[in-house]
Amino acid sequence: MMRIGIGYDAHRLVEGRSLVLGGINIPFDLGLLGHSDADVLTHAVCDALLGAAGLGDLGKHFPDSDERYRNIRSLFLLEQIGEMVRKAGYAVVNIDAVIVAQRPRLAPFVGRMVANLAEVLEIDPVRVNVKATTTEGMGFEGRGEGMSAYAVVLLKNLE
Repeated sequence: MMRIGIGYDAHRLVEGRSLVLGGINIPFDLGLLGHSDADVLTHAVCDALLGAAGLGDLGKHFPDSDERYRNIRSLFLLEQIGEMVRKAGYAVVNIDAVIVAQRPRLAPFVGRMVANLAEVLEIDPVRVNVKATTTEGMGFEGRGEGMSAYAVVLLKNLE
């Protein structure tokens, strides 16, 4: 059996925070505000994995009301979720994700993001695809107020 999940996340851009996407620190004058490192890409992938496996969402397992998760690296959360998905009897077939941000230019960092996500999930990087796009000035992303990310995951049952 195959199962599909979709994930979405968005965070506000603020001064005084690091910009982390796919576990990569991106040089930029603003960062994403959140309880964790606010890595919208990794959060979207986490929710897509949980959704495909029928395991709820990121907030259910790692609530922002729990101080243990303050400033936690999202790649750590992804590692935990990857383990949960495997224990539920599923393997990742592929991941396709898109980051929506007006700036900075993200293309130079995409390869490292893919490598990080694949390594944490213990899958071949050819199974992970990450894209970045702008909104040509429209919406909160286009105005530079925040960033968002979408992810779709296909899982296969191991039984």
